[in-house]
Amino acid sequence: MAVNYICRHCRTPMGTIDEKEISETRLGFDFLTPEERSDIISYNLNGDITVKVVCDYCREALDANPELVLVVNPLQ
Repeated sequence: MAVNYICRHCRTPMGTIDEKEISETRLGFDFLTPEERSDIISYNLNGDITVKVVCDYCREALDANPELVLVVNPLQ
């Protein structure tokens, strides 16, 4: 099972954890509410997990231009 981290805005791959026996507790997913989990984490058919986070570039752009949050894909 691989855990793939991508930017939720620009879709840039940010990293992968490729470990067979990694737990959601070890990744910190147990601290998320059910709503946060469904928004941030998706489970792929091949058993991999995709986690949507925000990269530094997008964070800086959103901090400088908060109105971009209102756009569906602000940085694509």
